[in-house]
Amino acid sequence: MATTLFKDFQFEAAHHLPNVPEGHKCGRLHGHSFMVRIEVTGEVDAHTGWVMDFAELKAAFKPIWQRLDHYNLNDIPGLENPTSEVLAAWIWQQLKPQLPELSAVMVKETCTAGCVYKG
Repeated sequence: MATTLFKDFQFEAAHHLPNVPEGHKCGRLHGHSFMVRIEVTGEVDAHTGWVMDFAELKAAFKPIWQRLDHYNLNDIPGLENPTSEVLAAWIWQQLKPQLPELSAVMVKETCTAGCVYKG
């Protein structure tokens, strides 16, 4: 029985988008309360009854979270143009080697706007 589980994380960070048209509000330095949802998909273990322990998921994301929380995203290698789309793909690239069951990364920069990356 393939099942997808998820865990949500939040972090605060500043950024600006260097490739937007001149005068665009996102070209100025600003901050967001980002929400990241990490999804893993796999078979439910008959003994444990779960795909994965949520603690394992949290531990896998923690080093990435520590690199993002309360930083200027533009200063992080690979995030020089830190759109939600670029950020989601960057998180995937950082996390996938430690979490082979990874099936999606969602990034929301506001309550109503975000993206989903599925590798």
